Amino acid sequence: MSLPAAQPGLQRSSTAQRGRWLGLALVFASVLLVPLGTGVGSVGLENLWPALFDDSTGPASRAMAWQIVWDIRLPRTLGAWCAGALLGLAGAVAQGLFRNPLADPYLLGSASGASLGVALALALMGGGAGMAGGAPALAAVSVFSSHWLVRLGLTGAAFAGALLAVLLTLALARGVQHTLRLLLAGVIVGVVLGAFTSLILLLSPDSLQAMQAFLLGSTGFVGWTSCLLMAGVWVLCLVAAWALSRVLDGLALGESTAHSLGLPLAPLRAALVAVLALATGTAVAQTGLIAFVGLAAPHLVRAVVKVPHGRLMGLASLMGAVLLAAADLLARGLIAPQELPVGVLTAVLGGGYLLWLMRRRTGPGGLL
Repeated sequence: MSLPAAQPGLQRSSTAQRGRWLGLALVFASVLLVPLGTGVGSVGLENLWPALFDDSTGPASRAMAWQIVWDIRLPRTLGAWCAGALLGLAGAVAQGLFRNPLADPYLLGSASGASLGVALALALMGGGAGMAGGAPALAAVSVFSSHWLVRLGLTGAAFAGALLAVLLTLALARGVQHTLRLLLAGVIVGVVLGAFTSLILLLSPDSLQAMQAFLLGSTGFVGWTSCLLMAGVWVLCLVAAWALSRVLDGLALGESTAHSLGLPLAPLRAALVAVLALATGTAVAQTGLIAFVGLAAPHLVRAVVKVPHGRLMGLASLMGAVLLAAADLLARGLIAPQELPVGVLTAVLGGGYLLWLMRRRTGPGGLL
């Protein structure tokens, strides 16, 4: 009679062990991707390595090689990791908050708001924008230094647009009490702000080329400042999401069950929306629109192990980081010395994975 009673405990122990092994595997993959990221690019590792450590190449070649590694490739690789971690965490929060496995971090309109902010900044600057300092920055700063958007920069404009879009969604939904109303409000805000973005680009055709890099997603201009910013926000959001994971576990059982557990859903939902908006807005502001990472990362974790939301947050965050760092390597290496926009690559790979997943799980008890 003791065996059936012991089975749930054994199952929980096996699940916890699989979760630990998955976490270790993701950490190992992250550590492996960092040195790989320093060797992939227009200058291959076979040419870069001798310049770094061979005295016969001369000090100028060595200085240039170290500049490529330290100032360009290393912050880009770490920046891709941090952006993926933010998107993976935001995806896990969104899917738990909306109780929908197809929810993604952009559901509250943050992506459309960020696009509108960048398009508006470019239009007001006459479309003259460049990339510098490790993050999107405006060209000819001295000419337009009197304008507040110049001081804000494209990164700040993107974050401000994402934040305002989320606030507009909350206002339209009249708070966070009703999840369905919040979801519909996010969709409406996204469509309307997307239309405004298209209108601005239509009226300012000089902005199209500069806007393209943001819309397609790129980690090519991430520097150390962006890395530190994203890493700090990731730690803050991860701690907050872990502390709020109990409400997501309660919502997974239904709102009535969550109320019966004594959870104050309104303030906790508001805190989760704040975490979702901050993580998504920070990642989008630094790397542009990168699709499917936040949507696919929690799916991949749940395909391996079923864990409570507290552990899911960390594992989905690591999974998103590994996915985006690996996609960035592929984007740099597939057609080197040229490179693909990483957002296009993640859209193709992530879309293909989700189509396969939907085909596999369509039916009773499946994804749909």
